[in-house]
Amino acid sequence: MKPTLLVLAAGMGSRYGGLKQMDGLGPNGETIIDYSIYDAVQAGFGKVVYIVREYFLEQFKEAVARKYSNVKCTDGSPLEFVFVTQELDKIPTRFLPVNPERQKPWGTAHAMLMAADVIKEPFTVINGDDFYGRESFRIAGDWCRAHAGSKGVFGIVGFELDHTLSESGGVSRGICHYDAMQRLTDVIEHLNIVKGDDGAVTGDNSATGEHVVLRGSDLCSMNMWCFTPDYFEKSAVLFEDFLELNGRELKKEFYIPYAVDCMIRCGDARCDVLSTPAHWFGVTYKEDRPGVVEKFAQLAREGVYPSPLYQ
Repeated sequence: MKPTLLVLAAGMGSRYGGLKQMDGLGPNGETIIDYSIYDAVQAGFGKVVYIVREYFLEQFKEAVARKYSNVKCTDGSPLEFVFVTQELDKIPTRFLPVNPERQKPWGTAHAMLMAADVIKEPFTVINGDDFYGRESFRIAGDWCRAHAGSKGVFGIVGFELDHTLSESGGVSRGICHYDAMQRLTDVIEHLNIVKGDDGAVTGDNSATGEHVVLRGSDLCSMNMWCFTPDYFEKSAVLFEDFLELNGRELKKEFYIPYAVDCMIRCGDARCDVLSTPAHWFGVTYKEDRPGVVEKFAQLAREGVYPSPLYQ
């Protein structure tokens, strides 16, 4: 069984000032998604599903046809690509029409629902603009293969907080809490996380407003999840509940952590916390770009990745 990679690439990149999913950051113009797909293929994934917006769908299709036409899976078969789109009106008909003043998409968990008809196997979800590292894809791929045929079993790839901090300012991270069996109990969002000159890591607990000391070894969510395909049916029910309460709101969004939390709390699912040693990095603002470019250049110099990444 070859798992599927689901890439969340519908973000509009408003803070970054453009389509950062298409931005060439590697030594030969490689995008962050290029590296994610390379790592996923090496980890045994067999299909990539892109979630994009209609207005740049053709751009993505052209880039995929140009870059990945010769990419083979580990068994020698061609890597499969599927495209689905997330739009505001792709919701159950009884909730239409959408409030005409709403501009924001319905969130990451809604985006995932767009892929319900094209994914029938365990799969891993990632952000299109985050670098997760090859170890993370190996861990995710192994988990997916181990849970072929399972139901109600999910996973979250947790990164050590120290491996996700920014040198240019505070960040927001969801800190994972889990029980003795390494099963997720909740994800608590912390804001303004920074490492001080004394090495202490601090942040603001969004639930309590308290300024707290965190451990660099705390596992945090960078939106890399593993799911069995029954997730879609469970999530669709929750999305309708969400729309009943928020369907006329302008900014409320249906997020993956919220959906998973609901399923855990009602006993519909469990979520394994998987720890990766990899270092995360990504581009949030334009000012982040030079540092990411240098990181990819260093990985190429060290031979971690071939350069160019695709021939």
